[in-house]
Amino acid sequence: MSADERPSAPRTRLAIFRTLWSRSRVEARDDAEAGRSIMMPTLGTSPPLQQVLRRLALALLVLGVTVLIVYADADGYTDNSDGTVDLLDAAYYATVTLSTTGYGDITPVSDAARLTNIFVITPLRVMFLIILVGTTLEVLAERTRQQVRIHRWRSRTRDHVVVIGYGTKGRHAVQTLTGQGIAREQIVVVDAQPKATGAAADDGLVSVTGDATRTDTLRKAEVQTAAQVIVAPQRDETATLITLTARQLNKRATIVVAVREDENVPLLQQSGADTVVTSSSSAGRLLGVSMISPSVARLLEDLMTLGSGLDLIERAVREDEIGRPPRECADLVVAAVRGKQVLDYTDQRLSALRPGDRVITVSRPVPVEE
Repeated sequence: MSADERPSAPRTRLAIFRTLWSRSRVEARDDAEAGRSIMMPTLGTSPPLQQVLRRLALALLVLGVTVLIVYADADGYTDNSDGTVDLLDAAYYATVTLSTTGYGDITPVSDAARLTNIFVITPLRVMFLIILVGTTLEVLAERTRQQVRIHRWRSRTRDHVVVIGYGTKGRHAVQTLTGQGIAREQIVVVDAQPKATGAAADDGLVSVTGDATRTDTLRKAEVQTAAQVIVAPQRDETATLITLTARQLNKRATIVVAVREDENVPLLQQSGADTVVTSSSSAGRLLGVSMISPSVARLLEDLMTLGSGLDLIERAVREDEIGRPPRECADLVVAAVRGKQVLDYTDQRLSALRPGDRVITVSRPVPVEE
């Protein structure tokens, strides 16, 4: 069965719970592959000593409840040694009964005591044993919890951003996206190095480990439902293959690609990239500007670094700005996007802003409240 013929992931909440009860062979295989390659953000866990103390407290609580139940119905029990059951005998019976099947020296004789043993003490014994073997059960529960998290994420992820490559370029791209208000839950990182995907998970991002030139890897990142794809690998030929694969899976997504050499820009555009950024030529231009005017270079670096001082922001034109020239806006407008054209502030067509325009402004960042 090819990747295109493979059934898609469950898309409803009912399907998520159904998979916990029964799964087809194909679903089980997909879940196993997803569990190996998809890494969810790390959740906070209690230190080991706290977990042990918590289990010990639960075990003592179950033991104490059992002692009270037996002692409250002491007349329904008989002790082979003296015939009566006191508080110490109740504690002894509860301890032996919860940890073993009992020695038979203290036994329930009344109907009420026997019913209590069947419907109350036996479930307490099971609970007590579960607490004692809690480490093993916790591992199984963690696997199930991880499976549910992955299913929930795959069923809810739509119109998200996929960042392919979590090196220097990928990390700074994510920082810019989050600085622009995009939630970390809406960003998925794909990288072939487990160390990089582990770092992304530590940063609160869902990450997929695998070769991004393969369709299966991009499907695990839900590229087919993404709104934007950022391609930032180390090699230009890899970027070309990734762009071709991503465009094949998603015809509508905006794909932005980073490459090193200018000669590869036309190839990337033919492969389906909407925007191609050449890192080497951009760095060279910045070096030249830095030599001629270091102040201009610092200002450009400031504008490109979100949140450091001045920011370049694209936003929709406000209602009170419609029909007015850009210079009368509260922010410094350097250009406007009208349809598919970018008009700078000197363009005569920008004598008045129109509904549907988007303006590119220079403004100071607004502090985001935690």
